[in-house]
Amino acid sequence: MSPAMLRIGLGHDSHRLGPGTSLVLGGVAIPHDRQALGHSDADVLLHAITDALLGAAALGDIGELFPDTDPANRGRDSAEMLRASLERVVAAGWRIVNLDCVIFAQRPKILPHRTAIRTRIAAVLSIDVGQIWLKAKTGEGVGPIGEEQAIAAECVVLIEKK
Repeated sequence: MSPAMLRIGLGHDSHRLGPGTSLVLGGVAIPHDRQALGHSDADVLLHAITDALLGAAALGDIGELFPDTDPANRGRDSAEMLRASLERVVAAGWRIVNLDCVIFAQRPKILPHRTAIRTRIAAVLSIDVGQIWLKAKTGEGVGPIGEEQAIAAECVVLIEKK
C-alpha cells in the first residue's frame, strides 16, 4: 500500500494574557491593552500553524523543536520557528494545500486585521494568501477567553506529497 498523498494536521495553542501595549497574532502586532505571555513572542496563531504543519507531516511538534526550556527561544520570533518547521516539511517532500485557522479572543476584534494577518502568514509560508483563511470567535464573556485572561488559536492544514 502506498503512503497517503494528502495529510491533515491539527494545531492548537493558548497563552495567558497580561497587561501590554500590543498583541502579536499571525506575525502582526495589533495595538491592544493586553499581550500574550509566553517564552517566545507568544504568537498563538503561528504556534498553532507550526504544530499543524509538523503534525501533518509526522515531524514532531513545536515543543520538541523549540522547547521553552532552551534560552535561545526566549523572546523568539514565532515566524522564525514556523519557517524552520516549513523547511522540514518541504524537505520531507510535502507542500501546503491550505490552512483554515480560528483565533479565540474576546478582544481585539480580528476582522479589521484579517487581511494583514493572512498576508503576513502567506509571506512567511511562501504561499498564496488565497490558501489561508482566518476567522475569530469570542468567549461570549465566559471562561478564561471571555474574561480576557487567555487567548487561543487552532489551525487545520492540508498538505500533499510533491
